[in-house]
Amino acid sequence: GKWHMGVNCESRRDHCHHPLNHGFDYFYGMPFTLLNECQGTDDPELAKSLQDTYWLYTQMIILAVLTLLIGKLTNLFAIKWKIIISLAICGLLYFISWFSSYGFTKYWNCILMRNLDITEQPMNLEKITFNMLKEAVSFIERNKHRPFLLFVSLLHVHTPLITTEEFQGRSRHGPYGDNVEEMDWMVGRLLDVIDKEGLKNTTFIYFASDHGGFLEAHRGNVQLGGWNGIYKGGKGMGGWEGGIRVPGIVRWPGVLPAGTVINELTSLMDVFPTVVHLAGGAVPQDRVIDGHTLLPLLQGTVQHSEHEFMFHYCGVFLHAVRWHQKDSGTIWKAHYATPVFQPEASGACFRRGICPCFEDGVTHHDPPLLFDLSQDPSEANPLSADTEPLFDAVTRRIGEAVEEHRKTLTPVPQQLCPYNNLWKPWLQPCCGTFPFCWCNEENNKA
Repeated sequence: GKWHMGVNCESRRDHCHHPLNHGFDYFYGMPFTLLNECQGTDDPELAKSLQDTYWLYTQMIILAVLTLLIGKLTNLFAIKWKIIISLAICGLLYFISWFSSYGFTKYWNCILMRNLDITEQPMNLEKITFNMLKEAVSFIERNKHRPFLLFVSLLHVHTPLITTEEFQGRSRHGPYGDNVEEMDWMVGRLLDVIDKEGLKNTTFIYFASDHGGFLEAHRGNVQLGGWNGIYKGGKGMGGWEGGIRVPGIVRWPGVLPAGTVINELTSLMDVFPTVVHLAGGAVPQDRVIDGHTLLPLLQGTVQHSEHEFMFHYCGVFLHAVRWHQKDSGTIWKAHYATPVFQPEASGACFRRGICPCFEDGVTHHDPPLLFDLSQDPSEANPLSADTEPLFDAVTRRIGEAVEEHRKTLTPVPQQLCPYNNLWKPWLQPCCGTFPFCWCNEENNKA
């Protein structure tokens, strides 16, 4: 499915970020992310405001060249042809430079790979649902006689909401609801295969989302990014519950009792140590591992999560800290920075498209905004020293936890720096002769 970690580091064929270089034995899916451009809509997602600005500048250059050309031909003013031609060439190069990054996104970014080979460039969205399902089923059938780890990262419930014709209009909740319906059908098909192959009681299945609903995703008046209920904020926000509070659903008949609800704090970081535990291994001891195995909590041998503190980041910036106070059961959360909503009361960053993590896009809080999530899960009523007797003690203890946490951090190269987000032609995966990167091996192999 959606890998979204990239492919290359230094050359077009080093595949340093590829799943096969990070512990996986087989890969089928998108090495990058899913964008509106993959569907060819008129609603670009990648740096939309930048594209609009670049196109405005391009139009200004075209207008300037036309004005000079008309003036020259009608003898309104004297100007050398050399200046007009030079300006036209510069304008063309400027247009090519930005349009190659954004205008060809569908060809550069929306690609499908099987292991190290590109099978579709650009990918065929009409067939991707069935191709993904077919690959997952095939993987289960090939590996049913030995232990296996299958990670399915669905392209669903993510803009542009790829939905096959069979599911369009099925839900009362518009395109997003249709997409959820199809995702549910896909998961059901995978569970059916697990059951059919006799793996039901020996297979641990974990279903979760990586973040809450994307509030800013709209097409006209249609909400495309889901809904977060009573919880404030959404995807891309460092600390608000709407962006980070998601359900986890576990299925393991014969081992875990059905219908159990666990209201303890866990994390997607717990998946790694849980898988290691299930495989009979041991997590590395030479570094801090932030996750904890879920098995004791799921089996009821412990009543509380091992996560006393959790640190919620936006990019590399710490925005909020959660403290599950074991002795009282109270869950406190302190916000050190919160996104500036646009408009102010909207609960999202509609003008920007996604909330920024720093500078003028956030408000810093000293002392931090403090909430008691046990009583106020919607984070509607920030506490103060006047309204909460424990305010000073709680914020002080959370501050100490932050200092302890920061001592465990090791500096690494920043993957989200501006240079790493520029398109680099020499690293572009290409199934043909660059820049003519078009192919469809899926149909050929089928």
